[in-house]
Amino acid sequence: MEQTKKPRLNQDGITIHSKEDFEGMRRAGRLAAEVLDMIAEHVVPGVTTEYLDQLCHDYMVQNNSVPATLGYRGYPKSSCISINHVVCHGIPGAKIPKWKNDKNNRKDDTLFEGDILNIDVTCILDGWFGDNSRMYVAGKPKPYAQKLIQVTHDALMLSIDQVKPGNTFGDIGAAIQRYAEAQGYSVVRDFCGHGLGRVFHSAPNVLHYGNFGTGPVLEEGMFFTIEPMINIGTPHTKILSDDWTAITKDKSLSAQFEHSIGVTADGCEIFTLSPKGLFHPTY
Repeated sequence: MEQTKKPRLNQDGITIHSKEDFEGMRRAGRLAAEVLDMIAEHVVPGVTTEYLDQLCHDYMVQNNSVPATLGYRGYPKSSCISINHVVCHGIPGAKIPKWKNDKNNRKDDTLFEGDILNIDVTCILDGWFGDNSRMYVAGKPKPYAQKLIQVTHDALMLSIDQVKPGNTFGDIGAAIQRYAEAQGYSVVRDFCGHGLGRVFHSAPNVLHYGNFGTGPVLEEGMFFTIEPMINIGTPHTKILSDDWTAITKDKSLSAQFEHSIGVTADGCEIFTLSPKGLFHPTY
């Protein structure tokens, strides 16, 4: 019988998981992706973010998992729902903040025609954390919003192409930055991807910008997220008074996609692939 390696820390403090650990991440990642598949048909004008969060919560619990964000460092909900110029950590049920070109009379957490939003969920299943997020559109997006979504999606997938033993974490960030900036967009610096596995957040910090050939070297058995946040305007953000919601400082639109990844002997495995092929909202 083939002997599998037990988790260990490498010289950079990054956990190197055994081959057996991949199976736990596959199950957790698939469930997280199934949550986001389930919610897709419910993202329509007139729905509230509170309702969407409740659907996500119920699906996770009914499938024997725990919503990782609920109660995490005081966070009050089972998902993050970030709308228009909210970069990340938008709180479901909270009044949607207006962005600079917003002509809607927003009084609560109701979605309007053309709103774009990121829904981010993390499931704890049998002790393993599956973390992913996607963009959605309530109704039909404006052309400039659709392009932003496309570029953000493509930047993530180009960065995943860099994930293989011997490459570096700098290669991941550089691939995102080079592509996004070539399209005229900016990359958020204030938030990053992270290691995960049997913990929610661990080393390394996975930056979405940088230089090729820099940073820790990728090794088989590393688990982490890549989750670029791309803005139409400047990369600068600010945190609202709830201490969670991050918005673009210039109130321009922002988009994000996220996958959980495991480094394999010759490349990588995406744990959070959409079972229904719904990862991109227009595919």
